[in-house]
Amino acid sequence: MAWHRRLIAAKYTAKRHAQTERQKEMAIIRELCVKLAEENPDWGYGRIQGTLENLGHTVSDTTVGNILRAAGILPAPERAKQSNWKTFVRSHMDVMAVADFLNVEVWTLRGLVRFHVFFVMSLAKRQVHIAHIGCQTDGCVMEQVARNLTDAEDGILNGMKYFICDHDPLYTQTFRKTLKSSGIKIIQTRIGTPQQNGYAERFVKSMQTECLDHLIFLGEKSLRKAVENYVEHYHHERNHQGLNNLIPFPYSPAKPDKSSAIRKSERLGGLLNYYFRESQPENKQEVELSA
Repeated sequence: MAWHRRLIAAKYTAKRHAQTERQKEMAIIRELCVKLAEENPDWGYGRIQGTLENLGHTVSDTTVGNILRAAGILPAPERAKQSNWKTFVRSHMDVMAVADFLNVEVWTLRGLVRFHVFFVMSLAKRQVHIAHIGCQTDGCVMEQVARNLTDAEDGILNGMKYFICDHDPLYTQTFRKTLKSSGIKIIQTRIGTPQQNGYAERFVKSMQTECLDHLIFLGEKSLRKAVENYVEHYHHERNHQGLNNLIPFPYSPAKPDKSSAIRKSERLGGLLNYYFRESQPENKQEVELSA
């Protein structure tokens, strides 16, 4: 009966081998589908299927669609729009700023009060300007903010051509007119597409998760202190993946001396830490560490 058992084993071994080979091919097909879709935003499922056929892989356009949906990749028309937007932003970073609001709950003598933190970011070097912090933000306040942003001497929007924001009603007609009179075009993102203002959204998330979510604010002064410290940390002490993992405005651009002692500066009681070599200038609370 040994020969019979060998025949049975050979039958199922061959089947498992065929299944493994198909699984390997499907992994290659999935990788190619994603690659083709990302590199060719206007290609539909049929075009991708045809290219796969040219490369020796036979699948249906339905399979292509299933693979791309599972990978979170939009259909061709939407994918092309998204790609065009990203290309537009990358091409105009030097003359583009983005803006958004954060809402923070603060304990006051009147109980919990919601404060608005309005910031503007110059994209080229991720420079953030806190334009307003307050609990009574209205059209008059935003009109003054617009004048400050476009001030001829030190306005952060000097030299900018594009201003990206959402449809918040606080961007009033007067606010928009003030920016327009300075030669700045306001581009409001499509409703329901926060990714179009991705840089601002990312800053909001970073500030919340790295700082604000860990604090309880007793009065406006404590909120201002936290925001100011985070922005200083963001500019001078925090590495940015979008800038090749560099610090936008480092304290010392010189290469650190590896032989000097490592020190740590702390902000907000150690919530925000920065590590540097002793030779670098620093005036925050410092703690020496072993190298």
